[in-house]
Amino acid sequence: MDYIIESDADLVEIPDIPITDIERTIAGYIADMIPNGATIQLGLGGLANAIGYFLRDKKDLGVHTEVVQKSFMDLMKLGVVNGSKKNFYPGKVLATFCVGDKELWDFVDKNDDFLFTEVEYNNNPYIIAQNDNLISVNNALMLDVTGQVAAESIREKQYSGTGGQNNFVQGALQSEGGKSIIALNSTYKDSAGKLKSRIVPFLPAGTIVSTSRNDIQYVVTEYGVANVRFKGVAQRVKELIKIAHPDFRDELTFQAKRIGWLN
Repeated sequence: MDYIIESDADLVEIPDIPITDIERTIAGYIADMIPNGATIQLGLGGLANAIGYFLRDKKDLGVHTEVVQKSFMDLMKLGVVNGSKKNFYPGKVLATFCVGDKELWDFVDKNDDFLFTEVEYNNNPYIIAQNDNLISVNNALMLDVTGQVAAESIREKQYSGTGGQNNFVQGALQSEGGKSIIALNSTYKDSAGKLKSRIVPFLPAGTIVSTSRNDIQYVVTEYGVANVRFKGVAQRVKELIKIAHPDFRDELTFQAKRIGWLN
């Protein structure tokens, strides 16, 4: 360390985003996939944070995550997150940073239940995999019907940084009893207000692939859960079309047949 610069400027607070009905449905599917005693990781953003609030009926959860958001605080106060079943740093919430407001910061400040470490350690897939039953839940902006995940950009427009999604996806797959989950709304509205599918035949040109199709396991939308791990292209296409918005399933099927992915 070369310098320490003190500042009394107010920190920027980021309040919780109101939870939508679609997010409630997605969170319900994911909550059913998380057993009592699991160790969880939730990605950055409104959907992942919302999922945390739907785990209040669980017992003895642990946390190894990149970002601490307010839903973790809620679960800790309720005793749902206590780390009692963790086999790696039992009782500790492992993380690298917080996103929230003063209530969260005051809760974390001098709280010995937290262990914040450098990202190189915390996000190392080998370290993540030391947690048995590690359930990784991350967001996506879009994915194609083979399972390539875009979580950073659409075309050349950058929406987010790379973050730890791929680290936790790989760590969860190496974890004994682990699961990797990618969650997204099935649709969005463009600048003209037109409904568009987030599951597409091809990612738009210039879009960055955040997580390889070879690494993803479960994909969840408001229309269900697709398990594409170890499946061939045709099987993946069929499974992902099933959880796309009904208005776009025929077009996705047509495009997949046109290019030879489906007969």
